[in-house]
Amino acid sequence: MIRRLLATALTAVLTGALPCANAQTSTSLPEMGSSAAELLTPAQEQAYGGMMLRQLRAYEMVIDDPLLEGYLQGLGYRLAARSDRPAQPFTFFLMRSRQINAFATIGGYIGMNAGLILTAESEDEVAAVLSHEIAHVTQRHVLRAVEQARKDQLPIMLGMLGAILASSKAGSGDGVQAAIVGGMSLMQQRQIDYTRSNEHEADRLGIQTLSRAGYEPIAMADFFARMERQMRGNTGGAQAPEYLRSHPVSTTRISEAKARAEQIHLAEGCAQADRDTSAGTRCLTTPASMPPRTLANPLLPDYVAAAIGEPDTTRGLFDLARERLRVLSATSPTEAVVEYQRQRRAAPEAFTAAQRYGLALAQSLAGQTAPAETGLAALSREFPSLYWIALARAENEHRAGRRETARASYEALLTAHPKNTAITLSYAAALAEYGSPEAARTAQDLLRPLLASHGDDPGFQRAFARASEVSGDLVRAAEAHAEVAWLNGRPDDALGQLERLRKNADLDFYQRARIDARIAVITPDALEMRRQTLRGEAPPPDTVLGFAPAR
Repeated sequence: MIRRLLATALTAVLTGALPCANAQTSTSLPEMGSSAAELLTPAQEQAYGGMMLRQLRAYEMVIDDPLLEGYLQGLGYRLAARSDRPAQPFTFFLMRSRQINAFATIGGYIGMNAGLILTAESEDEVAAVLSHEIAHVTQRHVLRAVEQARKDQLPIMLGMLGAILASSKAGSGDGVQAAIVGGMSLMQQRQIDYTRSNEHEADRLGIQTLSRAGYEPIAMADFFARMERQMRGNTGGAQAPEYLRSHPVSTTRISEAKARAEQIHLAEGCAQADRDTSAGTRCLTTPASMPPRTLANPLLPDYVAAAIGEPDTTRGLFDLARERLRVLSATSPTEAVVEYQRQRRAAPEAFTAAQRYGLALAQSLAGQTAPAETGLAALSREFPSLYWIALARAENEHRAGRRETARASYEALLTAHPKNTAITLSYAAALAEYGSPEAARTAQDLLRPLLASHGDDPGFQRAFARASEVSGDLVRAAEAHAEVAWLNGRPDDALGQLERLRKNADLDFYQRARIDARIAVITPDALEMRRQTLRGEAPPPDTVLGFAPAR
């Protein structure tokens, strides 16, 4: 009996530290000589983060929409540029789930559930959550957690084994079990301690980032308080919001967030007073190290650079983005139409222009193009400068079969916004559906300039594949179809397509070199997936690659 318990204890000790790998570590910055940066190189972090995103797409959990992606990337990079590590690369993406949650993992990959944006009452609150997750990345909380787990494993293991041996000498099986339970409980408590400390650190740095980017610092406390009220009001046995389970909220945490926001407001007021005064006296409460809000990041991608210098670039789109997300995260467009009709019946006087946009979009996607045209035409007259509405109208015209009208609308949009990714992708997809080689070649010409910057976008690759196929460029079409498979978490499928394409004797030197290069990139991804499958390590959708939501 004692031997079996000892074997159980050893197994528990050796595996018990694994959950701590997803735990978090102390509030201090990494010490000099820390091994956190040695666990994975930046290139490996990017590779594993990218694999996680592709696996999420394989489970159809990601919303790939160019308008929403552009909105979230602009918002995210505006914050990232004001973080404590502005050179850190980030990838922001939207999850289809309507649970209230957000998470960060290695490589700068940050996911946000649709439910969180639908729950937020302002863009400031969404920015508050994003800045919190950005801090998890910049402070390398995932890798520091693994490092701390390694440090904790040995002393806890030795203490547990000492108690086990003492109990076994006394012949006490109950003592052995108590030692095991005690050791495991200690590991779990350390995990909780790391979680709390990292959450506080992410709050502190996130509020600073929020303020630097020009957002309201109190928004973080407001969002936490609403989540806490929702948890306290949950008396009917319903499950707490996912955000509260992965980001525990307490009154202390809310109070600290409010206090930090008040300090920032006070510091800004004093700084303004210092600038306005002619007496030369300084406000003693102004921190000498207060960072400026104009911090720039020269490494930002071109397509989000505009969001850095213009504080209100995304703010005017928040309501439209939220309603578009409501439609795309619904079970079906028809269900979204029903949802909007229910809202309008409940409070017709409070049915906003953004909700009318969402209803028209849902109607268009559901095939109800006539009422969608009526709604979008009215919105276009009210808001002639909002290209999101004009684009929805052009897409609805295309769905209704009015191709010449749609084409004129697309051309007008491209003239006004010549480098807009969402307009370009939508127009190219429409042209490819015409079925004529001439229109498909026009689509190719529109898409080709985006190859370098949007090659990792499955929507772009899908549109480019269709345009190339209809135009007769079958090699390019096959390459793009393979990219779609890889980006959607099917590396074996992508390799199979590329291997078959490589056997084509008519390939020229450049085509063959391009295909060989993609095979070399995709092969490690496919091998890792096979290894996980053979060892039974294929992760479930909620913990892809073992990276749980940041706590």
